[in-house]
Amino acid sequence: MKTVEEMMKELPTEYQKEVLDFIEFLLEKRIKKAGKRLRQDWAGALEFYKDKYTSLELQHKISELRIIKK
Repeated sequence: MKTVEEMMKELPTEYQKEVLDFIEFLLEKRIKKAGKRLRQDWAGALEFYKDKYTSLELQHKISELRIIKK
């Protein structure tokens, strides 16, 4: 099996540039993905409503709002 470098040499210059651009994209994507952390800053934001609504009522309300937005 040929190495990437060997295959690159067989490509025209414009395609070599595309391959390099794609490799850079993949590297950036990997770095961004690795740096993402799960956000939990919303936790406790609805505590005010805990005595007013059940979780089932909130689920139904969310479903209604999703239908309206479509």
